[in-house]
Amino acid sequence: MTTFPEGFLWGAATASYQIEGAVHEDGRGASIWDTFSHTPGEVRDGHTGDVACDHYHRYLEDVEIMADLGLGAYRFSVAWPRVQPLGSGEINAAGLDFYDRLVDALAEKGVTPVATLYHWDLPQALQDVGGWTSRDTAYRFAEYAAAVHERLGDRVATWTTLNEPWVSAFVGHGSGRHAPGVCDPGAAFTAAHHLMLAHGLAVETLRTAGAGSISLTLNLSPVLGEAEPARLIDGLANRLFLDPVLRGEYPADVLDHLRRYTDVDLGDLKTIAQPIDVLGVNYYTVNRVVADPGSTGHPEYPGSEGIRWTAPEGPTTEMGWEIIPSGLEALLVRLSRDYPGVPLMVTENGAAFADDLADSDRIGFLDGHFRAAHAAIGTGVDLRGYFVWSLMDNFEWAHGYHKRFGLVRVDYDTLERTPRDSARWYREVIARNGLG
Repeated sequence: MTTFPEGFLWGAATASYQIEGAVHEDGRGASIWDTFSHTPGEVRDGHTGDVACDHYHRYLEDVEIMADLGLGAYRFSVAWPRVQPLGSGEINAAGLDFYDRLVDALAEKGVTPVATLYHWDLPQALQDVGGWTSRDTAYRFAEYAAAVHERLGDRVATWTTLNEPWVSAFVGHGSGRHAPGVCDPGAAFTAAHHLMLAHGLAVETLRTAGAGSISLTLNLSPVLGEAEPARLIDGLANRLFLDPVLRGEYPADVLDHLRRYTDVDLGDLKTIAQPIDVLGVNYYTVNRVVADPGSTGHPEYPGSEGIRWTAPEGPTTEMGWEIIPSGLEALLVRLSRDYPGVPLMVTENGAAFADDLADSDRIGFLDGHFRAAHAAIGTGVDLRGYFVWSLMDNFEWAHGYHKRFGLVRVDYDTLERTPRDSARWYREVIARNGLG
């Protein structure tokens, strides 16, 4: 029996644009993902989040499923354009009413709400005046955070500012694979800095308002391969975000690289480095790189010319991502060593597999990663909990509805929810706080 520490928090996660639907209801404004998904050629088969899983109307059914699984917590995100249709100014009370109802329903079933304030659905009105390349957006985010906390802070104790700012910056502004679809390395680095400033400003705001626990969620990935290219990619993928928040500085090599593309105000680092209570870790796979003088690099890692990504060395998920649980253990141990004193939480981990209710591959994937997390705890890592991605199948960004990560299957024609075998297996893991 592999038993986790007493009080270990088991949960599942989702994101607003991926599940809510109801994009034109109750005063919600447009987001960059509404615009992007309706732009021909940007999302596979022209799929959009207009309906998604219709969680906006079916949230009570979904909370029942969470309760049946025995989830200790549910990590959801608040849609900024549902709260502030224009990204600033007047608050849309009807939009906050939905999250009121959701939080109350969770409390009734004994599921702890964990709220993420930003999971990529920036109000389009803010994008129209620069989005994350504009410093002003960081200040608008802090005002939005204050408004959400004012309504929900009496029932939501745990607040995450941003989800995966690397993706927002470099997939949204480097390769343009995600909204807002910009391909400009200078914009990507500028957006990264402003996202981190937004995080720091929001932490200050939430702390002043009495928020109980504040976190930031980063997607982090060990980089395997030759030392020199691996250090550069580690800097761009990991240390670019970790060090400003947890050490109050950009690493020297990363700062030199960043300054090739943009100027940043280093005076912001004091704000960015506001203390957080927990670091959220999203882990899916590793990067494997080698030096290759003929390689053009990768647009999501500006300045990576001469570096080539090598093929996975083991089984992969439907996303083509290498399944490597040892990467999670190594990542958690590294974070504990390099940034001591910061409690950790796995805020996303999961996999897309073929559409099958008997999803033994997903069970195997999760079992391996849970064991890797347990091994990290055994070395002294302060890991407080684990959220599976995702509670249910959903709109998988540029892949549309073709990739299924859910413990619960969603029929996109009828919107019927059906728990997979992995959901029942996870319920048993939660019940015994461990693995057989």
